[in-house]
Amino acid sequence: MGNNEPLLSLKNVSKEFYGNVVLQDVSFDLHEGEILGLVGENGAGKTTLMRILFGMPVIAETGGFKGSICLDGQEVHFSTPFEALDAGIGMVHQEFSLIPGFTTAENIVLNRESMHPSLLNDVFGDRMSILDRPAIKKRAVGAIEKLGVKLDPGMLVSEMPVGHKQFTEIAREISRDKSRILVLDEPTAVLTESEAEVLLESLRRLAKEGVAIIFISHRLQEVVEVADRVVVLRDGLAVKDVPAKGLTIKDSASWMVGRSMAGDAAGAREVRKFDEEILSVEHLWVDMPGETVRDVSASVRKGEIFGIGGLAGQGKLGIPNGIMGLYPAGGKVKLHGRDIALNAPAKALKSGMSFVSEDRRGVGLLLDESLDWNIAFTAMQIHGQYLRPILGGIFTQRDEKGMESLCKEYIELLDIKCTSSRQKAKELSGGNQQKICLAKAFAMRPDLLFVSEPTRGIDVGAKKLVLDTLRKYNREYGTTIVMISSELEELRSICDRIAIIDEGKIAGILPPTADVADFGILMAGIGASEAAAAMAGQEANNA
Repeated sequence: MGNNEPLLSLKNVSKEFYGNVVLQDVSFDLHEGEILGLVGENGAGKTTLMRILFGMPVIAETGGFKGSICLDGQEVHFSTPFEALDAGIGMVHQEFSLIPGFTTAENIVLNRESMHPSLLNDVFGDRMSILDRPAIKKRAVGAIEKLGVKLDPGMLVSEMPVGHKQFTEIAREISRDKSRILVLDEPTAVLTESEAEVLLESLRRLAKEGVAIIFISHRLQEVVEVADRVVVLRDGLAVKDVPAKGLTIKDSASWMVGRSMAGDAAGAREVRKFDEEILSVEHLWVDMPGETVRDVSASVRKGEIFGIGGLAGQGKLGIPNGIMGLYPAGGKVKLHGRDIALNAPAKALKSGMSFVSEDRRGVGLLLDESLDWNIAFTAMQIHGQYLRPILGGIFTQRDEKGMESLCKEYIELLDIKCTSSRQKAKELSGGNQQKICLAKAFAMRPDLLFVSEPTRGIDVGAKKLVLDTLRKYNREYGTTIVMISSELEELRSICDRIAIIDEGKIAGILPPTADVADFGILMAGIGASEAAAAMAGQEANNA
């Protein structure tokens, strides 16, 4: 591991975004040749922490951060990523930053190309130097060999499989002369199982050569396998900093997800039983960018609140968007035993389903229209409600009084803060815009309601009101609700069953009263069968 002095130290790092604390007094060290696993749920603060370390402009633009970063015992202040690179810190982000029309070799040495002088250098200077392609290829091959993978240095990035793109990104970072610290943000998320194994072996090889690595991943099995130490972030706090040896996935998952009052309340709730099936989904696939659904089969029972959770990018948001026809989808979906046509939003709505989208500004609202028009719009368009016949039905006219009455009903029910029913939707706060989206869906009186990220971006009081309203509609009107959320504790507080999505498939379905660590295991990316074995093993140990 080298000497006992840490190569990198983060001390009491804190960060606020517009009054919202996302990191609070986070401290840890990183030694030469050490692999540090950094884990946490969505929103735990992992990416923000790495942006601070790498000098990303968004940090300075939002007021900077508190605390200090020391490299070789000296405090450093990186104002740009270039300064971090010069100091020997390389970072591979979740999104690729490769140039599609360039080759593997050209991307690896990008902005550090080998050049040799031309005949025009004496007249025009170094800017007339030309690329030394043999030298570029030699440097790229050296980085590829150091990584220990098979890549064609002459292949265009646009023609590469996704796994090769990931390896090209990593090869670029380790090809730098001063590369000492490598930060990898979810590097195996796009890799196949065999590619992930190759990558983990490559990281071990790099660590033996003295490169320090920060490995960020939700796949706890991989973290435990490859890391020397594990730091767990939860709600912006570093709650654990422990050796990886002997660490169980169950422990990691429990620390990562944590417990809260909402979870305890879930444990005390009544257990409701449902018999009749209302929704059947078989082998659903959805081509939604960033939320691909690969193969989902599930059954939802009439009258229940069915939760769908999982980490970002695993496919949970793709399920309602695909069923409701907003993205290309295939498979078989039935409502009340009748086939639902996919890729046809109007037919989905007419069948008795409704949808509150996670994208309330892009999909959910008519921002320049009044609140009454927003709430009544879909019911008017699909069911012909709030329209008055004129001349024996030859023409129709909007029922302004009916629309106003409907709007006032929901303004009162959902405590929507507004000046009147005629106020434009774009003038409301985010939380009140979300309530308008709910009101629009409720006005359809659907048999089945999909609600996607219903509390995203709204304050605690508004969150409680939204969840209470969903529960009330479910109980009083018998509306079956499928709730998709990144907030596990919200799902546990309101749902009767919760499915966890991992890599576009259902990793498992649990009751809300299940141990919180069991949910963490399903999110950990170790596969459904391995997750079941891990949970069974833990139950046996407890017994």
